[in-house]
Amino acid sequence: MNDLSKNIGEYIYVKLIGEKRFKGLLIDVGNDIVVIYDGKDYIYISSYHIQYYKFLESPMAEIQKPETDSVIKRESPSISLRKVLSTSKGIFTEIYVAGDYAIHGYVTSIMNDYLVFYSPVYKTVYVSLKHLKWLIPYQENQIPYALNKNELPVNPLNITLARTFEEQLIKVAGKIIVFDLGELSNKIGKMTKIEDGHIELIKARDEKVYLNIQHVKSVHFP
Repeated sequence: MNDLSKNIGEYIYVKLIGEKRFKGLLIDVGNDIVVIYDGKDYIYISSYHIQYYKFLESPMAEIQKPETDSVIKRESPSISLRKVLSTSKGIFTEIYVAGDYAIHGYVTSIMNDYLVFYSPVYKTVYVSLKHLKWLIPYQENQIPYALNKNELPVNPLNITLARTFEEQLIKVAGKIIVFDLGELSNKIGKMTKIEDGHIELIKARDEKVYLNIQHVKSVHFP
């Protein structure tokens, strides 16, 4: 989407896959990311999930040019989703992956094809990078759920992180797992194995279901 770089400073409307949409001032563009300022927040959107976009003919009076820079600093001439995630580690953020709700917390690690996110609600969450829709950094001095920093520690993981999402799931076979924040009942249960790209999951009443790992967006443990 580098051709969008010539439109930086214009007002844009972006429709994502599903019913999610944003409008605001186009701030930055990379091969796989678009940055919009909506008058309050900087929104880092994965280009992969943009269904279409259009430019707004008249300026939006409610959205003025930002007076302060994003708390996620651009550290190189080019911007990308991976670079933004690396820079955002430890910064309070909102991310959206699946379902009706965003996840609030911060990035702790970035691996080959997934990231590790710590949330005060869901604790440690593994998120597939290809399913990450957007990232919104909190404003400075803002903390999720008005917690203090002592109430929002980084909980160290008890296992070494694998390079890939599938390898990491194989390491936790045998545990009770919630996929995609539990948006559907067949995504909660004990994961027994992964074979040929499909996850075997045993639900509460001993019913087996099989999930295509390519469609798994996130994983956390209750």
